This record gives sequence, structure tokens and C-alpha cells, in this order.
Amino acid sequence: METLEKLKILSAAAKYDVSCSSSGSNRKNTSGGLGNAAYAGICHSFADDGRCISLLKILYTNHCIYDCAYCTNRKSNDIQRTIFTVDEVVDLTINFYRRNYIEGLFLSSGVVKSPDYTMERLARVAKDLRIIHHFNGYIHLKSIPGSSPELIKEAGLYADRLSVNIEIPSEQNLKYLAPEKNYPSILNPMGYIHTQIEENKEERRKYRKTPIFTPAGQSTQLIIGATPDTDNQILHLSSNLYGRNKLKRVYYSAYNPTNEYDKRLPALSSPPLRREHRLYQADWLLRFYEFKVDEIVNDTNPNLDIELDPKLGYALRNPHLFPIDINRADLHLLLRVPGIGPKSARLIMSARRFSKLNSFHLQKMGVVMKRARYFITCHELSSPTIQEITPLRLRTQLMQTERSKQLSNAVQLSLF
Repeated sequence: METLEKLKILSAAAKYDVSCSSSGSNRKNTSGGLGNAAYAGICHSFADDGRCISLLKILYTNHCIYDCAYCTNRKSNDIQRTIFTVDEVVDLTINFYRRNYIEGLFLSSGVVKSPDYTMERLARVAKDLRIIHHFNGYIHLKSIPGSSPELIKEAGLYADRLSVNIEIPSEQNLKYLAPEKNYPSILNPMGYIHTQIEENKEERRKYRKTPIFTPAGQSTQLIIGATPDTDNQILHLSSNLYGRNKLKRVYYSAYNPTNEYDKRLPALSSPPLRREHRLYQADWLLRFYEFKVDEIVNDTNPNLDIELDPKLGYALRNPHLFPIDINRADLHLLLRVPGIGPKSARLIMSARRFSKLNSFHLQKMGVVMKRARYFITCHELSSPTIQEITPLRLRTQLMQTERSKQLSNAVQLSLF
């Protein structure tokens, strides 16, 4: 099969893997080298379904020894199969980079023959790009669950980021949909990568020329909607991964109905994209807004509200906390106000040392007053707060505003 025909098949097969990170690494060009990677990340472009396509995003092969119910590349599916050689992937990356089509490589794979056999070839791609072609662009490799620590370590010495996909948020449901897989084979490599990163940092403090191990860290992916796992379970898992293994990102992928013949899978007419979006918003609250999982979801409310963003939902469930005085509240409380982000919260903390703040100041700082005004008081703000408007009425009012905005956007798009 011609290389371009392989590329067509294996790039299409890679579209379901959304853990396509492209930032966090600073790899400078060298004399005689090709390209570089910066902390700011790859210049993104997006496909119609919102997926990042700025990297050369491909599978090494869509052959697979596993028969996971949710995967389009499962071994029992009758699809066209192919496999690259190491040289083909290297040549594609170099040629696409030189033509300015891409700024890096995202390489995943089905598992062919064995995890070690597959991982060895992925590591060889990265090694050949770095050593033979002196490629300094961004490389993200998928770490194959079950592969040996030695191969993972070698891959981490040449890749900017490694990812180990958990896919199913609970071990019980993973066993149900993918009996050949298990949690230890996924979580152990994560722990190993984290340990190697920490040891590498210590070694670099002593020896500055020590090669960096996975400078952009590691990430993972969770499939949303293929199992009955609640958002509470999903976010607790994500929080543990951020805390224990110091993951850079957890990606959430709405289950795309495939393999409908398999009765273990839910009968969905379309991917739960709005749920995916709400999980990303909740994930943002965990990482940047000092929220705990139990503040976002809990046993009483195990799933996120599809109609409202999680921060607004939190505020409506806790009206006793509001309104807060914008000129006195600490950072922790400011971050809980809908319409106030981390940047504007810190600007408020800094600016109010010099004068009392009013709504004009807040707007200049980027506060979204259409939301925030119901949850704050300041120097001259006279809008009714959540205490004058009941949470239920305020919810209805804000939802109507949001629907009007969505309708207006849809009308504008239809004009083009």
C-alpha cells in the first residue's frame, strides 16, 4: 500500500483520540537542527467537530490484538487495516514540517503483536526524528499500557509529552467493555512516568546537561457516555490523577456511537457533547479556581447540570454565601463568583489596596457583570442580588438569557 493511502486510513483512525496536547515544552533549535517547540504551544486549527488538527495526528497502525467494545479499531471489526514503517512516519513528519503543514507529531497506535512490540516502534520514531534528523519540533507519543518501563523511559527521553489513556472511568466497567485490559496496566505506567519526571528534575539540579524526561508531562483520556459512570466518579478520578500523578491534562471524549451491534454499549443517537463540555468546565474549576470535587458534584447531585455551567450551578446551590463584598472578600471567595476568573480576581485583590472598586473598575478588569452582579456588592452597585431574586427565578432568568444568546449566534452563522 502506498504511504499516502496509509496516511488517509491511519489519520482517520486517530480522530477519536482527543488527548492531543501541544504545549508545555520549550525545545530550542540547535545548529543544523530542524524546528523548535515553545511553551506557548502549537498554532491550533480545528476540524468541523472541534478536534485539533495542527499536529500530524496519526496511528502507527490500526491493527489491534484487543477487542474493546467501544473502539472502532477492535480486532473483530471488518475494516481496512494497515501499518506504517518507522521510516514512513519519520519521513511524513519531516516533509510535512518543512512544508509548514504541521508543527509537531502526535503518534498513537493500536496494539500489534504485543504492547512491547508496538511501544518499541513508537519510541524508535521519536528517537530517529531527534537523533538522525535533529528534529526539535513537538512530539507527543502514546504510551502503550502493558509495555515495559525501559521502553517507556526511552520514549520519554525523546518525546515532549507521553499519554496513557484510561478510557473507561471505572475498573468494573473497563473489565465489562474491554476484558483484555486492566487498571494496573494503565495506572502503573502513569506512576512510573511521574516518578521518572521527579527523579529527572532532581538529577538536572545536580547535572544541568542531563537530558529532560518528558518536559511537557503526561496526560490521559476518558471516554464519556459509553458507561453509566457518573460525573462525580469521573471528576474524583481526574482530581486524584492531578494530585497523585501530577498529570498536565485529563481529556474528556464524548462517546461516538460505534459498533452499535455490541449490546454492551448504550444506544445513543449522537455523542454527548454538551456533557463533555460541562466536564471540561468543571475540570477548569479544579485546576484554576481552587474548587474541590464535592463542591461541584456529590452523592446528592452526582451529575453536572447540562443547562448551566458548573460554577453558576455551584453559586445557585449555595445562595447563603452571596452576595460577597468585592472590596473585602478573599481570593478563595472571589474565585467562586460567576463571571470572575483567576486573572480578574487577582487584579481585584491588587487594585482594591489603593481605592474602593466599583462596577466600572470591574468591567475594565474583565469581570462579566451580566453574571457577577447577582452575586456581589461593591461601591455603588445597586442591582438586585441572589438574596432579592430567589435561586430558582435567577436560574430561569439566566437560562433565558443564555438561550437568546445561542439563538442569536445561530442566526448570525446561518447568514454566512
